Amino acid sequence: MKQLPKLGIGIGFREAFRADLFLHQSEIDFLEITADHYFDANRKKLDELELLKQHFPLIPHGLNLSLGSAEGVDAHYLDKFAALVERLNPAWFSEHICFTKSGGKQIGHLAPVPYTDEAMKVFIKNISHVKKKINTPLILENITSNVRFPSSEMSESQFITKVLEETDCGLLLDITNLYINSVNQGFDWREFLDDLPTERIVQLHFVGLHKHGNLLIDAHAHRTGDEIWEVFREVCQRANVKGAILERDENFPPFTEILEEIETARNLLKN
Repeated sequence: MKQLPKLGIGIGFREAFRADLFLHQSEIDFLEITADHYFDANRKKLDELELLKQHFPLIPHGLNLSLGSAEGVDAHYLDKFAALVERLNPAWFSEHICFTKSGGKQIGHLAPVPYTDEAMKVFIKNISHVKKKINTPLILENITSNVRFPSSEMSESQFITKVLEETDCGLLLDITNLYINSVNQGFDWREFLDDLPTERIVQLHFVGLHKHGNLLIDAHAHRTGDEIWEVFREVCQRANVKGAILERDENFPPFTEILEEIETARNLLKN
């Protein structure tokens, strides 16, 4: 995997705090944009993209490449993604270790696959296809899941490791997803980290969580808590993290609170 630049600490772009971003530009190192929001975009969205590009390093984050789909990657979707990456010339781009469509139909959410050699071969084939189209480094993100497939032949961490090594991709480690899965599924997140090739961890996602019944949920709507900061600290001690993005999609607090979280993350990344 090629050497990548250190971007620092940023936030996932949302229109709700667009003005605040420019008022506090010096305190935000980079932005992650949802790639799909700029496919087939109107002039207003394209102007927005150009404005963001002029003031911040941008990393496009995809939602629907569906790298785990046995039917393969949608060619038209991939063309749009490739055009966006070419336009932005980012340090890397990212997608999820999941599938979002099957039999030509959209599932509507990020769905896990059974951790089998067969599923791994699907990811390898699809990622190879994507990398032939887009030369920019691709990093892959872990998702939350409450499903355990009896057919799985390995753990999630072993599956992720094999996919990364076979495809020479980096890892976008969502530490909130990791912590949630560890509690909901009953495993030790530190042992999960032990299994990962930490040299492939490129970027982090982080945000707070909440409890719904007996389950922890990541709604991208809560302040980052101590339990997530503990994971953040541990990962930064183990890996040469190039960047971290705060994901906040709703229940927006005053932007000063966002900046406090960004500064906490920046201090942890430095130490």
